[in-house]
Amino acid sequence: MLAPSSSLVVLPTTLPRRTLLTETVLVLGVSLGASAVWAVLSIIRKLTYEAPLSAQTTTMNSSVTPDRPWLDLAYQLAGIGLALVPVLLALHLLARDAGASVGSARGAARAVGFDLRRPGRDILHGLGLAAAIGLPGLAFYLAARELGLNTSIAAADLEAVWWAVPVLVLASVQNAVLEEVVMVGYLFTRWAQAGWSTATIILTSALIRGTYHVYQGFGGFVGNVVMGLVLGWAYTRTRRVMPLVVMHALVDIVAFVGYALLADRISWL
Repeated sequence: MLAPSSSLVVLPTTLPRRTLLTETVLVLGVSLGASAVWAVLSIIRKLTYEAPLSAQTTTMNSSVTPDRPWLDLAYQLAGIGLALVPVLLALHLLARDAGASVGSARGAARAVGFDLRRPGRDILHGLGLAAAIGLPGLAFYLAARELGLNTSIAAADLEAVWWAVPVLVLASVQNAVLEEVVMVGYLFTRWAQAGWSTATIILTSALIRGTYHVYQGFGGFVGNVVMGLVLGWAYTRTRRVMPLVVMHALVDIVAFVGYALLADRISWL
């Protein structure tokens, strides 16, 4: 059995190091690693476009069939649901490897702190992280855009339908669960099982997080690397993913819903 990292409490494993690392590459390949590849191609396209980066707009949460709202809702919900499949895959792999020590994907989720055992503490911790990251993150985005290092972000581009805000909230929660369970709960466990140091794990996860946000511009890359470092450090202190999910969901809800409600009223957005 491989010896885990001394700074992270991880699930037991009988898998060899090469298998552990191959598995993480494959999980990333069907989830956020694939997003990183598309993000790199997107920033290359934007950098080679005739307009400067700061004059371009990156649109998120767009309508697919704006002329048929019922079908558009189906597209939005399908996208949110399918994006969570890698989360179930990651937890399934952890549970299958750990065997009786966790018993199921639910047990694996509990082992990485993705559960409801400590709702009050997790919410308070998440709120603190959101305050520490959200406002500085907005200021950094605005500065990067003014310096020509980032595109303008249109965080929500859904039609004015009754389900727009609920879908944006669900999309925010989906982003939070996918990124924090996979990038922190799963990868930190597997890389620690493979013998990586805690510092290497935190840095590697943060760099991947920044890369799949680079489609926004270099400000998006740097800002998300910093966020990844903070969240990685926080996880090593608490061993719980849920506060990170709370933080991420809150930040995205404010960004997505706030943009949808205020974009026409506030010019600097």
